[in-house]
Amino acid sequence: MNKKFYYICLSFFILACGQTKKEVVSEEVTSAEETLIIVSNDQFSLGQMEVGTLQEAIFPKKIAANGYLDVPPQNRASIRTFMGGYIKNSPLLVGDKVRKGQMVVTLENTEFVTLQQEYMEITEELTFLKSEFERQRALIAENITSQKNFLKAESDYKKAIALQQGLSKKLELLSINPSTVAQGNFTSLISLRSPIEGNVTSVSVSNGTYVSPSDEIMELMDVSHMHVELQVFEKDILQLKKGQHISFRVPEAGNEMYDADVYLVGTSVDGKTRTITIHGHLREEDKVHFAAGMFVEAEVFISERKALALPASAVIDVDGIHWVLVQKEQSSKGYSFEKMEVQVGERTENWVEITSSIPEGTIFLRVGANEMISGDDTGGHDH
Repeated sequence: MNKKFYYICLSFFILACGQTKKEVVSEEVTSAEETLIIVSNDQFSLGQMEVGTLQEAIFPKKIAANGYLDVPPQNRASIRTFMGGYIKNSPLLVGDKVRKGQMVVTLENTEFVTLQQEYMEITEELTFLKSEFERQRALIAENITSQKNFLKAESDYKKAIALQQGLSKKLELLSINPSTVAQGNFTSLISLRSPIEGNVTSVSVSNGTYVSPSDEIMELMDVSHMHVELQVFEKDILQLKKGQHISFRVPEAGNEMYDADVYLVGTSVDGKTRTITIHGHLREEDKVHFAAGMFVEAEVFISERKALALPASAVIDVDGIHWVLVQKEQSSKGYSFEKMEVQVGERTENWVEITSSIPEGTIFLRVGANEMISGDDTGGHDH
């Protein structure tokens, strides 16, 4: 009886162990299936997903720099006068467009009249002095007059010529025609004209204001040729050279990036900031419509290297861990993917370097991973 009971118990124990083992195997299979993300062919097509392997991408080495937009010195003009005077007419406002040679301001002063009077007087006197000089020269040739009289006539004549030429240049600087003055036509007004085509950027006077030669009346600027002036720290000087690519943005105008090229590299370091200045020419000047002096943030591309990478859309950062989806199977029903943690290196706008050791031929979900991983809360599911 005892033996029979023993064999019955033993049979139940064996059956129970077998059942437990089956349950464990079943749980392992279920666990393995739950790590896969299943996507049907229709879902793959509608989601415009793409798969592919690692691809070689270019990763540039860059130097960060700050600076501002500016124009060349020849595109900037400060309007001043050679002689003081009172503003008679100042018709322009900041922002007005001006042509080269256009009248921008009118000055009035009695000293302009005095200068013209002196020019006319010396012009008339020059006629007499020239005649006297020629007479004395003829007399000295005949030994009729003394050498002293001849030298005196020659000196007076040449001094008068110098005085007339000096006054003539002064009148020309004031935009007064000496020939008109010689005919007795005087004016108390002078007009200052624009030496460049551009826009008025500042006006420092109003009608009736007295201005001296040291005073700036207004400033003009031609922004048709804009460039970037960047400050780079001295530790990066030796890596800079003409022709390197510059990518910059104007923070106040948004995140749009613009392109330029290094044209000049400074040769002296600022003693206070320990930086040098680099000058960059814009590639598409017609697309840049900013004001001179606006702050820019830039990167100078000094070199580049190639590395295996995935598109930025294929690598998802979740709490500091980088995940990708690896294709495990493709069938007539669809695709199955598995999450894989990877190590990444450098990034660009479009690419992420993969530094993990990846078997050759591994296929990744290149487009659509963000929606798949962000919605994967349980570690695996069917889509």
